[in-house]
Amino acid sequence: MTHYLVTGGSGFIGAALVRRLVRDGHKVRVLDDNSRGHTGRLHDVLEAVEFVQGDIRDADAVSKAVKGVDSVLHLAAVNGTKHFYEKPEVVLDVGVRGMLNVLDACRANGVGNLVVASSSEAYQTPPAIPTPEDVPLVVPDVLNARYSYGGSKLISELLAVNWGRTGFDRVAIFRPHNVYGPDMGWEHVVPEFVRRAVAAVDLAPTGLVPFPIQGDGSQTRAFVHIDDAIDGIVTVVERGEHLGIYHVGNPEEVSIAELARQTVACLGREAEVLAGPPAPGGTDRRCPDISRLTALGFTPRIPLAQGLPGVVDWYAARTRSVAAGPVGQAAE
Repeated sequence: MTHYLVTGGSGFIGAALVRRLVRDGHKVRVLDDNSRGHTGRLHDVLEAVEFVQGDIRDADAVSKAVKGVDSVLHLAAVNGTKHFYEKPEVVLDVGVRGMLNVLDACRANGVGNLVVASSSEAYQTPPAIPTPEDVPLVVPDVLNARYSYGGSKLISELLAVNWGRTGFDRVAIFRPHNVYGPDMGWEHVVPEFVRRAVAAVDLAPTGLVPFPIQGDGSQTRAFVHIDDAIDGIVTVVERGEHLGIYHVGNPEEVSIAELARQTVACLGREAEVLAGPPAPGGTDRRCPDISRLTALGFTPRIPLAQGLPGVVDWYAARTRSVAAGPVGQAAE
């Protein structure tokens, strides 16, 4: 049994990781301020974990949370493209100050094992597909607020690696690639597509369902189901090398147009994908090379065609519930 601190442990990925660690018999402490997460994600294990309400930017709170644990899994961050554009200062503050606080707290409390969550956004536009871990990390335009998140992850990797050279037994980094699943929040492409698909289906009861998207739909991503992502992260936690960096994902590349079509198909209809202006700062292709992680024993098990329907059903039910609203009141 290992005593873990999971920062950001009420977030989407963090909560799934906490549940897995508890199920595997470990002792778990969670540090989160619930600004984007919620303890409902931990409802089935909440009595088995020690939950510490605190802000990752509060050095004292972080130090107290780190004290007495064997290992820190640092996932606290402000994710979601909407937030990158609307509050980049907060994204950077949480990302950079949080990373520094975790490193200082580990050193002060003699915790030598640290695993850090980065992101594919750290390298932004990859020079090769599938993309290995040793590509350059890039911020293409410091004036574009979108890169607040990728920049914070780039800085976090630099900090983790260089602080980790001394005073740590092991520092490992993982970069998740487009993790999806139920209750991931609404600021991501899959839940956003479901929300729009439900509305479009309701407006077009017969025939093709018009579905506008950003760009021409040829842009690609590689989506990994949350269950596979947690298997990959646990593989890094258990077997990752000191100063090792690992891509966590499923190298099944799919176009955004195809994702739109599959989303609408999960609702029993056929989409007519309509091209629109591309998002500023978007990336044309992204698909991870996961050979480093597979060498440690990881293999993704859930293809998009198998994982997407349940997630669409989860979000569609909640979209319709919100749209219906309480009796006698306007829908939100």
